[in-house]
Amino acid sequence: MKAIYLAGGCFWGIQKYLSLIPGVRSAQAGYANGSTPNPTYEQVCRSTTGAAEAVSVEYDDAIIDLGDLLYLFFQVIDPIAVDRQGNDVGTQYRTGVYWADPADEPIVVSSLAELQARYREPVAVEAKPLASFYPAEDYHQEYLAKNPSGYCHIPATAFASVKRWAGQVGRLRALDARQFAVTQLGATEPPFANEYDATFEPGVYVDVVTGEPLFVSSAKFDSGCGWPAFAKPIDPAVLTEHADRTIPGRPRVEVRAAGSGAHLGHVFSDGPQELGGLRYCINSAALRFIPADQLETKGYGHLLPLVDTPAA
Repeated sequence: MKAIYLAGGCFWGIQKYLSLIPGVRSAQAGYANGSTPNPTYEQVCRSTTGAAEAVSVEYDDAIIDLGDLLYLFFQVIDPIAVDRQGNDVGTQYRTGVYWADPADEPIVVSSLAELQARYREPVAVEAKPLASFYPAEDYHQEYLAKNPSGYCHIPATAFASVKRWAGQVGRLRALDARQFAVTQLGATEPPFANEYDATFEPGVYVDVVTGEPLFVSSAKFDSGCGWPAFAKPIDPAVLTEHADRTIPGRPRVEVRAAGSGAHLGHVFSDGPQELGGLRYCINSAALRFIPADQLETKGYGHLLPLVDTPAA
């Protein structure tokens, strides 16, 4: 077993999230790098100890290496926030990565450099050797398992998706922050201010995660909604549909990519009747467009006949 110590705001959610990652053998809430021996929660909250709420993670590096583990951790923190995560503010809620093994330092530094490349603002995640770690009180351990409705700054979608993410880290690392938020956390990009709303040239739209073909230009139409709209997918089997009740009183049908599980958008029944009556409203950030003149060289030449085929 190897160990790393991760601070990401309130340790209730961080502990639960990390414990779900394949290869993690234990995740214990505690207080890291403070000046007070064995501090209490009340002492840490008064910010007199210098400690950060953190989680001690023991993991099997034959199953998950430190670089991948850190990548997954970074997805559920706000890395540019200083002394704040979610609704919690204070030095005890700072973000940090603390290592006990000096051999881990270059991996941490490299992972933070990769993270910084995704942000214009400076990343505020501490990177230091572990000076101290004291387990938190028993009632903090597995707090969300004991109190399912307890406060947590981590999106519920992250808990549901982390095992899938762990198997796709290599592909997910190629995504920028918006692409990850849309495809993995179910976010919605701004209408009109996205890459493919006004794109109508011939080509194929593929899953930004896996490259699986999803839609062709011949099925795309201008719906006026501000997002790319398609009358149908290349094949119904490339999509899965899920009930979405996140907006009270407005049930919707969510659309995901069957191959990657990535959130794409929603499907509605208000599309043009002459094209079948459906409107697949899809986030640009979930797609990668391949122009028709590049399909052969990029391995999608077999789809050329579909590009000029009417949608209906």
